[in-house]
Amino acid sequence: MTKTCLTFRDLTLGYNSHPAIHHLDGTIRRGSLTAVVGANGSGKSTLMKGIVGVLKPMAGTVVRAPGVRAAYLPQQSELDRSFPARVVDLVSLGLWPRRGLLGRHTREDRDSVSQALMAVGLGGFEKRPIDTLSGGQLQRTLFARVLLQDADLILLDEPFNAVDTKTVGDLITLIKRWHGEERTIMVVVHDLDLVRHNFPETLLLARQPIAWGETKETLRPENLLRARRFHEAWEENAPWCEPDNHEHGDHPHDHGHDHHHGSGPRAA
Repeated sequence: MTKTCLTFRDLTLGYNSHPAIHHLDGTIRRGSLTAVVGANGSGKSTLMKGIVGVLKPMAGTVVRAPGVRAAYLPQQSELDRSFPARVVDLVSLGLWPRRGLLGRHTREDRDSVSQALMAVGLGGFEKRPIDTLSGGQLQRTLFARVLLQDADLILLDEPFNAVDTKTVGDLITLIKRWHGEERTIMVVVHDLDLVRHNFPETLLLARQPIAWGETKETLRPENLLRARRFHEAWEENAPWCEPDNHEHGDHPHDHGHDHHHGSGPRAA
């Protein structure tokens, strides 16, 4: 069985002909736990959407290993909390890969929903309307939905935003449990101290990969400074860039293949 979960081949993603991520090459190893960090607008959420297929590449490809099932948790801001739904309705969406959107739920399914809610500390919340939940409670509910999906690849976009400290700790514990089960996890995170203490590997983005590998090495001050300068060099209307004169360097996930940085302001 291959050790690679995801492969990026000269991947460029963007909106309205304006690229947000340029010429990303590399691999994500099965069973890895990776934080994706960078300034606002550096391409973190764009990458997650490209991996799950919500956003189609402008160039290049992202390849998922055969048989890998993905669960994607977008930012809370993308969820319409005014929709008249209960906690049980939202969590039960995690069953659709097995039951379909219109499939009938069995007693076993209902038990699974209750167990997932217990696992995130929301036992007994089944009938609560989602518009009455706090930010932390909503995020716990969304994690319960991911639990039900039982996915091999878990993509979490800023799951710790607008939640209390206890909830952050509980969600980190759940992420580490998934990691212990050898699931592949990628998490967009803003808090670098949280990354240093809990994530073995990190991808530092500034529309291109600035550093990628062991967290301690990736988050060295010189890399963070380079990322800031690189990001500031881009404008919102950054033009299309063609891959030329790629720089080469070893990437720990490439298993011997070169890791390429794209054109544009140089990561040097």
